[in-house]
Amino acid sequence: MARVCDITGKRPRVGNNVSHANNKTKRKFYPNLQKKRFYIPEEDKWITLKVSTSAIRTINKNGITEVLKKARKNGNVLV
Repeated sequence: MARVCDITGKRPRVGNNVSHANNKTKRKFYPNLQKKRFYIPEEDKWITLKVSTSAIRTINKNGITEVLKKARKNGNVLV
């Protein structure tokens, strides 16, 4: 499975490890993804999403239905 957030679309970024001698080697910065279950009362069902921790904070603040509505509008979520 891909390391992509289902809500925000965050994915691994590419950067450099930089040594003290200023040698540069490629590396990846992975998003902090968590597998989490959410209950949707309107549909009376549970869904499992792979979301970043910042997306979990957004869901806690705005609610899962509002966040899913925005994500579907942006084309990020398929659930």
